[in-house]
Order: sequence, then structure tokens, then C-alpha cells
Amino acid sequence: MATVADILHYIETLAPRSMKESWDNVGLNCGHLNQPVTKILVALDPFAHVCREAKDFGAQLLVTHHVLIFQPGFLTDADKQGRNALFLIENGIAHINAHTNLDMAPGGVNDCLAAKLGLSDVRVLNPSGVDEAGREWGLLRCGYTKEQSLASFLTLVKEALGCEGLRYVDGGKPVRQVAVGGGSCGSELMGAVEAGCDTFVTSDIKYNQFWDAEDLGLNLIDAGHFYTENPVVPYLAAKIQAAFPEVAVKVSETHHDCMKFL
Repeated sequence: MATVADILHYIETLAPRSMKESWDNVGLNCGHLNQPVTKILVALDPFAHVCREAKDFGAQLLVTHHVLIFQPGFLTDADKQGRNALFLIENGIAHINAHTNLDMAPGGVNDCLAAKLGLSDVRVLNPSGVDEAGREWGLLRCGYTKEQSLASFLTLVKEALGCEGLRYVDGGKPVRQVAVGGGSCGSELMGAVEAGCDTFVTSDIKYNQFWDAEDLGLNLIDAGHFYTENPVVPYLAAKIQAAFPEVAVKVSETHHDCMKFL
């Protein structure tokens, strides 16, 4: 029977720990390595409603992209992260996360985002290294779409990702070469420009970054943190299911974006 340690080892073949940012906290956030696993819930976030869903599903393991416990400190019920961790521990549910290592990894967050947007000839922008299979890895991806107006591409992004709304700035160019960075990748804006991209899809863009993009002639699209990263969840669930066919692997039905648009 598969154990938490088996699942953790497999996930770290998909997204090696060596690819994570130095400040990140990836891997087993709570639980026993030798715990047998028959059911796994996979979600983007380890929030309270997802933890409850894991219990209701009968899961022994919750796997998420985002971290359960980020900063070192006390584990108490005084804050929501502590309450969520205690809930999982008290219900015998281990938690594994693959965060920035899954952002960087081949096939991970940003390859899934590029695929969801239908980009072709996808490559890594500014690779950080090469993995054991000789594949480049790094944060941003760049690919191509059929040349179209920004308005047409905005509709494509909204429909492909299921967004309720988009924030964007018009850089004054048609869309052809597109950079993508799931989650908060606004700081990578210049990398997209220097690579010759006319469009950049990411999230959590700051006010001044929109102005910078307009000045640089870059179409900048903020499609939301949840929506730009969520495509990796079914990918991760499918990979785990294929590697452990005897385990019931379920994508969360309750994880969602709490932000709304009027």
C-alpha cells in the first residue's frame, strides 16, 4: 500500500525540491511519512473548506500547490493557518505542497497555463537550469498564438481560464508572442519584454506595473492568481493517479477564488 512518503517522493520527481525558491517551504507540511494512503484530495489551497472536504472524502492526504504553514513559529488555533494545520493533524490527514518548485518544473504551473491558453512552440524564458532529463526549467514560459487583436485574445483568456473578469492594459500591439507566469509574476515583466513578447498573462499586477507595461508597449493581462494557477491541479491529480492506480485521487470540488466582480 502507498504511503505518504511514497507520494512525496513521486511528487518531488515531478517538481524537485532543488527547483524551489530559497524562501519557500515545500514538501510535507504535517503528518506521518509512514501513514498508508488510500485517498488523496488535490487542490490549489489548503484553506478550511478544502481541509473539511478532505475529511469528508476520507482522505489521508491533502496535496496542494500553496503552502499550509509558511513562516516558522507557534502552531496554535490563534490564526487560520494554525487552525487548518491542527484540523488536518487531529483528523489524521497529512499535507504535502509543491509550490515554487512546481512553478519552475517542466510540465508544472506555467506549462499547464501555456497549454490551457493553446500556446504553441512553448519554451522556458531565462532558464534557471536543466533537469536530469535534459529539459530546461525556470519560471516564465513563452509561446505563440494565432495573430489576433487584443480584444479577441482577452476573450480567449477569459473563456479558457474561466475567469469572471480580467484587468489589462493595451500595449498597442496585436497578440502573437505570449509570455505566461501563473500567480504573482509581475516582477518578471521586463523578462517578457526583453524576450520580444507582445503580451504577458499573469496575476496580482500592481498599479505602477500596468503603467510600465503601457510605456513599454506590452499588452499586460491580470487573469487572477487562482485562475492562472488552477490549471496545474488536474495535471497534478492525473499524474498522481497514474503513478498510484490503487489510490483514489480527487480534485477538490470546493476550492475556488473568493474574489468577485460586480
